[in-house]
Amino acid sequence: MSKINRTVSVAPMMDCTDRHDRYFLRLISKNVLLYTEMVSTGAALNGDREKVLGFNNFEKPLALQVGGSNKNDLAEVAKIAEDMGYDEININLGCPSKKVQKNQFGACLIKEPDLVADCIDSMVNACKIPVTAKTRIGYDDVEEFNYLNSFVNKMSNAGCKTVILHARRAILKGLSPKENLNIPKLNYPMVNQIKQENPNLEIIINGGITECSEIKEHLLHVDGVMIGRKIYQSPYFLADIEREIFNNSEILTRAQIVEEIVKYVSYEVQKGTRVNQIMRHTVGLYHGQKGSTEWKRYLSNNMMARDSDFQKVNHILEIVQNNEKEKIAVS
Repeated sequence: MSKINRTVSVAPMMDCTDRHDRYFLRLISKNVLLYTEMVSTGAALNGDREKVLGFNNFEKPLALQVGGSNKNDLAEVAKIAEDMGYDEININLGCPSKKVQKNQFGACLIKEPDLVADCIDSMVNACKIPVTAKTRIGYDDVEEFNYLNSFVNKMSNAGCKTVILHARRAILKGLSPKENLNIPKLNYPMVNQIKQENPNLEIIINGGITECSEIKEHLLHVDGVMIGRKIYQSPYFLADIEREIFNNSEILTRAQIVEEIVKYVSYEVQKGTRVNQIMRHTVGLYHGQKGSTEWKRYLSNNMMARDSDFQKVNHILEIVQNNEKEKIAVS
């Protein structure tokens, strides 16, 4: 089994990193590791498997993130993930939403390290792909190195050799998931200290990272960096990452990406996918560029409705191509 490159990965984000978004992001970056949205064990085991877990091989390398606390269910999902061709399975120990807590998974499991260790042990014994964990550095009033280090060690002893640490506490009561992304203060030094104390573990840092210079700085202390909101809001940031982190100069232009996504939409609508299910992920493609406002306006006016017409997708290709011609003429 080849080693997965986790130097830079795109965080699992609910209602964001679905299979259409991952296809779009893979058009920009060939090297980052992509993650699914969190999938509960119940949905994975009882839902429409192709709809819930299906993916296009173009998205790989790809990790499945699962939420749950029943070790037998988690083991079964781990085996399914392996059989379907996922490169990694990751257990969510960081989501603070009330709904997730009610079902006893996500960040509330930081309070139950022995249960987490049992779950990871079962997953590791059920599959041959890597079993990893994504968690916060603490919960509520608990933000202590010794507690976090003990938690990480229990996961490691159970067979988890890669831990992704979102460098914020999870506030389980009183804050919304969105507020939990901003209000708890970042504590990068604690993540670095975990790596120092556990040199044989792969430690990935997550939270508030928005520039390639920051990625390079973090990589001096930890093994990898995970980025979420910055990439969803400005997906072409991945092009900078390809150039500066992976030394890859063979990157599609924004116009070329639009051409490819139009081909993808054409293929998907024949299978019953709605145009807006795909194009909503491309809103930030021209973020910070001239024409960004027009791009967003066209998408909003023509492609966000449930019954968006594919012909309007073809028209957007004409707009992009004309804009590119204008840029060349001006230069």
